[in-house]
Amino acid sequence: MSTIEFQSVTRVFQRDGKDLLTIDGFDLRVQDREFVAVVGPSGCGKTTCMRMAAGLEFPTTGSVRVAGKEVTGPGPERAVVFQQFALFPWKSVHENIDFGLRAKGLTPQERQEIIRHYIGLMNLQGYESAYPHELSGGMQQRVAIARAYALDPAVLLMDEPFGALDAQTRVVMQEELVKLARRNPRTVLFITHAVEEAVYLADRVVIMTSRPGRIKEVLDIKSVREAEGWDAHPRIEDVMDLASFVQLRTRIWKSLREEHGTHDH
Repeated sequence: MSTIEFQSVTRVFQRDGKDLLTIDGFDLRVQDREFVAVVGPSGCGKTTCMRMAAGLEFPTTGSVRVAGKEVTGPGPERAVVFQQFALFPWKSVHENIDFGLRAKGLTPQERQEIIRHYIGLMNLQGYESAYPHELSGGMQQRVAIARAYALDPAVLLMDEPFGALDAQTRVVMQEELVKLARRNPRTVLFITHAVEEAVYLADRVVIMTSRPGRIKEVLDIKSVREAEGWDAHPRIEDVMDLASFVQLRTRIWKSLREEHGTHDH
């Protein structure tokens, strides 16, 4: 059971010799194979939460557990996709996806099969030998996602993975990720500034307050999606036109706007 659990997490940073409370009393459990998106005002600690789950930062108090074990550093059961495409520029698409697989002790045939599978899923056929500088931003991010999924991680941590993409490419990538997430579910913690993206992708959306970041509200998207048959609409613009989608999006926007209106920045 690959759960992610934040228990009474606080995070204090030092700035100009003073303590700055960034996250306060953060309690969240992401269930096995659940896709949870986190939204909130800038500086509320969204990315810090993701980095703590990745083992790249640590709570000042409280604990972060993955699959019941306290996080003490990065681990092979967790893959991270950052906003910057983070590919090895000197390696081809095939070699970038293969990189993590080599450490798993698989045979060349097994690795080849996995690489072929994810190149197909992410529509990268014909680009196996291309280098990152020869690819568009959207294609580079597809490679990064293919590399993360190919490792077969139980947990996927994504920090605004589409934030650097143009609007059209972003929509295409969201649709690709939805297909992948429904077909090949993982436990996903997804950080985003984009409200529509959160509603479209996630099973639940967590709304955070302004700093210090606390959980303000958690919305159950999955039950609405299933009741309204969102997955029958292959295109994101069709889903966004549905009344149920509009209601959820408006509710989140209102909640975030309150944070901007009631806190000093």
